[in-house]
Amino acid sequence: MNGFLYGAALQWKLDIRSKSLLVTCYIVPLIFFLLMGGIFTSVMPEMGSTLIQSMIVISVSMGAFVGLPPSLIETYASDIKKVYKANGVPVCLGLVTMFLSAFVHLMITCVVIVLLAPVLFEAALPAQLPLFFLALAIYITSSLSIGSVLGLTVKNQAKLTMTAQLVFLPSIMLSGIMFPIEFLPGFLETTGLIFPASWGYRLMLDNGFYFENLWYLIFIFFAAVIVCGIVLKKQKAK
Repeated sequence: MNGFLYGAALQWKLDIRSKSLLVTCYIVPLIFFLLMGGIFTSVMPEMGSTLIQSMIVISVSMGAFVGLPPSLIETYASDIKKVYKANGVPVCLGLVTMFLSAFVHLMITCVVIVLLAPVLFEAALPAQLPLFFLALAIYITSSLSIGSVLGLTVKNQAKLTMTAQLVFLPSIMLSGIMFPIEFLPGFLETTGLIFPASWGYRLMLDNGFYFENLWYLIFIFFAAVIVCGIVLKKQKAK
């Protein structure tokens, strides 16, 4: 347990110094929030009731799909993995510590958005904050689980960048945060439901926390855990 806590603390310190994580988990999401928050509420005043949820979906998708996978590929596609084996460290430790560190960083960004949105853009706070933050934690977890699969299965950095964008962009455009999902053609509306953003957005809305919006996020998480377990088991056997 002490070794795990030390590893988690060390990963936190490394992530704080990481320029990639700083950009994808803090700088880009918060700049987008500051620039687009005013535009959204000016063009569509009614969006003030869902601005916080919309900006959070963008921030979490950016950090989970663009920020986390490169950190994983740096560890599991390099000699760092051999260091784990040589010192008897479980091969899953890097994944777990990076996952937890990214979770904390994304939660910090989301809390900043929740605090600033009502002040800067007169956005409405969620009616039930405890349920909102529970929904947020579930959404972050499911999104990071997909990011973990990307980081472990895509071995080439260039391919990873392309794949991450193929997950990130549809998550934003087809989730209903920019415009009502009913405006989309039927096949695009169905395609949007493949990504966790649509489900997380609905789960975080007021009166949106119920099983119909929750089950798919739970399914994604456990499916990703199984995939990551299989990949890590194969790497351990090599």
